Amino acid sequence: MSKTLAQLFALTTLAAGASLAMPARAETAPVAAAPAACPAILKQTFNRLQDEAPQNLCQYAGKVVLVVNTASYCGFTNQYEGLEALYAKYGSKGLVVLGFPSNDFGKQEPGNSKEIADFCYNTYGVKFPMFSKSVVSGPNPNPLYVDLIKQTGKTPAWNFHKYLIDRHGKVVESFPSKVTPDDKKLVGAVEKALAM
Repeated sequence: MSKTLAQLFALTTLAAGASLAMPARAETAPVAAAPAACPAILKQTFNRLQDEAPQNLCQYAGKVVLVVNTASYCGFTNQYEGLEALYAKYGSKGLVVLGFPSNDFGKQEPGNSKEIADFCYNTYGVKFPMFSKSVVSGPNPNPLYVDLIKQTGKTPAWNFHKYLIDRHGKVVESFPSKVTPDDKKLVGAVEKALAM
């Protein structure tokens, strides 16, 4: 090895060693985003379908929420598939679908929580949050539906009625049962709410 090459090698090795020996620059810790304030409409607790564990809806604060009253034996029941696809596609962007089984329309949800949960998971692979069966219409709807109906002036007329709530807790739209989860109008409203 020539003298010049040897000197260059020694300098490079020395510089590499010096950089390793230097203390690393302190990294600034990322500032965690403050949790979104819980809007009034989500300040409610419902039991989870599969195990009756109480769930505070404030855990969905800051998300776009699609609330759907569901039933296992309805002509619209196959919408579970589309709802799950919507949740899978947009969940990472901030969408959550909340299912509320109800026996209000045509007695099309007669089962208990275990039966409903098994049906949803085994038949349609539902992974979005589902809650225990409750009333969503008539004189005594559950408290969430009281608020949804009050804000939109629209009461579910049948199973699979959908309400869209933006990240700030404002109910921005209501969709009747016939509007499927892949309908351009619903998907467009979801995308618009996610972009805000």
